[in-house]
Amino acid sequence: MTRHLVRRAADVPEPPYDELGHRRRELVGEGDGSVHTGFGLCEMRPDGRVGAHVHSYEESFHVLEGAVILDLPEGSYLLVVGDYGLLPTGVPHAWRGAGNTVGRWADMLAPVPRARYGHDTQAVPPLPARDPVRIDVRDPRTRSFGHFEPAQMDPGKQAQDLLAVSASMRTALLVYSGITVKMMVDGDLGAVASTMFMVQYAPDGVAGTHDHPFEETYLFLEGVADATFDGERYRLGPGDLAWAGAGCVHGFANAGEGPLRWLETQAPQPPPRHSYRFTRDWEYLREALGS
Repeated sequence: MTRHLVRRAADVPEPPYDELGHRRRELVGEGDGSVHTGFGLCEMRPDGRVGAHVHSYEESFHVLEGAVILDLPEGSYLLVVGDYGLLPTGVPHAWRGAGNTVGRWADMLAPVPRARYGHDTQAVPPLPARDPVRIDVRDPRTRSFGHFEPAQMDPGKQAQDLLAVSASMRTALLVYSGITVKMMVDGDLGAVASTMFMVQYAPDGVAGTHDHPFEETYLFLEGVADATFDGERYRLGPGDLAWAGAGCVHGFANAGEGPLRWLETQAPQPPPRHSYRFTRDWEYLREALGS
């Protein structure tokens, strides 16, 4: 039974734009054996659009290039590179192109959309196309959005002005030995089925092999990683994607001289205890009992 997959950026063909100027590359889906995770890369031409619709799943997104407009019942928002957010289950929304270039974003869908149920999506009446405004993460009316800058991964730059562009103190930087984590979408933003966050490894950053009772995806954005999934080794770089199903034993090391950074998602949300099962802990126990 396959519990992981790796997709190289160069090996995933670009689908054509649909008649409305939108396209999505599915990187993780129902056909891969995923239950909780749909993950893809979306693109919108400046004149493109996706009509109003609702999902029976939760959708998180992170803008990677260009700009796009998101229409919601309460307003329209101009999203630019670094913006991220949450669309809860059942919330009507629509997308529009913006600017003069293609808008590109990653989306995380939890649980996985099912083809036999129309991909769990239903068209709804059009939403008003208002003049879009920029999101303000300090405004409680846009509490389902946030903004990420690479500088936020630097522990030495966590001044109050940078912390102020987090949606909550829960999204402040978490620092481990050679590893930093910036939470983006979680329960504080209203998510109930998934999380989305940024991970960065210093040149000596290493995470030993471990597994989880949930699924994870990793979209590599910067640097080079040595990754292990169920004993298989991979060298991964920008644009590559990996998915680890529940129970997949995996680990990472920074294989370059600079920072290694990726966008990570989890679904369902991790339990409050026993989220990580490290191989080394159980090997230590066996050795201790054997002696």
